[in-house]
Amino acid sequence: MASLAGHHELEGAACGITHSLSGKAWRWRGGNMALGAGGGMAGEDLVTQLLTSRGVSAEDIERHRNPTIRDFLPDPSIFADMDTAADRLAQAVVSGEAITIYGDYDVDGATSSALLIRLLRELGANPAHYIPDRLLEGYGPSGEALVRIGEQGSSLIVTVDCGAMAHEALAMAHEAGIDVIVVDHHKCASENPRTVALVNPNRLDSSDEAASHGHLAAVGVAFLLGVALVRTLRSRGFFADRPAPDLMGLLDLVALGTVADVAPIHGLNRAFVAQGLKVMAHRRNVGLSALIDTSRLKRAPQCSDLGFALGPRINAGGRVGESTLGVRLLTGEDLPEVQDIASRLDALNEERRAIEAEVQAAAEEQLAGQHNRSVLVLSGKGWHPGVIGIVAGRIKEKAGKPTIVVAFDENGEGKGSGRSLSGVDLGAAIIAAREHGLLVKGGGHAMAAGLTVEEGQIDALADWLDSQLARDVDRARASQATVVDISVSPRGLQPDLVELLESAGPFGVGWPAPRIAVGPVKLVKADVVGNGHVRLIAAGQDGARFKAIVFRAEESDMGQALLHASRGRSLWLAGRPKIDDWGAVPAAELHVEDAAFAD
Repeated sequence: MASLAGHHELEGAACGITHSLSGKAWRWRGGNMALGAGGGMAGEDLVTQLLTSRGVSAEDIERHRNPTIRDFLPDPSIFADMDTAADRLAQAVVSGEAITIYGDYDVDGATSSALLIRLLRELGANPAHYIPDRLLEGYGPSGEALVRIGEQGSSLIVTVDCGAMAHEALAMAHEAGIDVIVVDHHKCASENPRTVALVNPNRLDSSDEAASHGHLAAVGVAFLLGVALVRTLRSRGFFADRPAPDLMGLLDLVALGTVADVAPIHGLNRAFVAQGLKVMAHRRNVGLSALIDTSRLKRAPQCSDLGFALGPRINAGGRVGESTLGVRLLTGEDLPEVQDIASRLDALNEERRAIEAEVQAAAEEQLAGQHNRSVLVLSGKGWHPGVIGIVAGRIKEKAGKPTIVVAFDENGEGKGSGRSLSGVDLGAAIIAAREHGLLVKGGGHAMAAGLTVEEGQIDALADWLDSQLARDVDRARASQATVVDISVSPRGLQPDLVELLESAGPFGVGWPAPRIAVGPVKLVKADVVGNGHVRLIAAGQDGARFKAIVFRAEESDMGQALLHASRGRSLWLAGRPKIDDWGAVPAAELHVEDAAFAD
């Protein structure tokens, strides 16, 4: 099933693996990095190699070794409409106008909203917020809601993480005489909506310099607007008798929104996350601090915690609870109140898990009937629309294909959410499908998209997406491989190596965490724990032992091979090294993502 026939068998094959237990070849990310037991490479040289293999040029290594805001922040004025937006916001602050922040109901929307609210409060304003209900109102600003907010007294509305494609809604607000600034990062159509300003690096009329920041989450764009606003106010003498706000103190929100929205962690985003984690460690935001405690984190949050512990809890409010909970948590100052909100979000997250499991089981029943499709389109009536994005992501990982999950209501209208593979631009395809008349609404970015579709159009949509994306999907799947940064012997898997690898972070989409190969090993123990996780104890020829785990692998071919077919055979294990600090002495363990027989 897998082989280790020598390095000559496949040019560049990491550890000689041409066909692993998951059916993939292994390749080096940046050249052969077989370090053995003793490392064989100075720490600084290893980090340099990790940076280089992630696309950093030799002359830019030092800037990336310790990414700072100063070194990566662009002039906000490079973005179309940025100066106009900053000028209009400054006018509202100086004149004491009523401002409302209209945010999306996910983590990026909540953090973007909270960032602008906290900044405007520091500037003496008292902004309101409006977060639409996912089930009752759906994604993006509605014209009725914008007009109603204006009628209630707000002369300026700032939409965050939504609005780029809300042409009709923004036209209604414009006709009603309401000023709207759109701060977004989603793909745009050829015609921009009618607004005071549309600040979005993904505008089709963006300069090349602005478009190079198209990977920013909305919260990153909101931070840049904050920089431009403070600069505009300073030029007007606003801070002559008052201190300027601490923009750097808001980077904890930027880091959380960036990671939770699965934005690529390179360039400016890498600086945002690296510095934001430092701010978060000081726990100055009482709501975020309460959420950290509720998430049972006993140390300063790491990058992975933002995506797997904090983000899902904030998202749970918009998915299955009350959409405003995230913003209220992140802008709150009353400790008992934010502790209560954090507890509610924790409970809602548990409820979300149960609902998600039900929808995923129902969706997976449809997989057999779509084995010949390049894009999976799964749908059902009564599915909770708050979890379809998560389910789409899980099935995409399991099936290795772009996946769209659609929840239909009793009226035959479906809300859908899709997740894609690297190299397959799902957002652009969804926008094209809307323009083709297949969707009521639709938009997104390369890796994720949302849509509204009538029940009678679901088959036509599936056929059209298949015809449009089949070639891209085939190319993406053909290029998939288990990419390895370094290989070590079992004795080389040590806590100091893990710490050294982590120093090249933060890691995420677009800046992958180092994957190491450890071997050859034989399994001393293999059993199932928790929710289908395969737990391993591996021993090397050098006498060293270490623990490893393969998450949610019990029913997979690889999981079954490790549980039953691997006894007595030598293996290579590839995955993410972690530090296990449960015992008296910290030890390194491996979170396995692939495995291959070595004999």
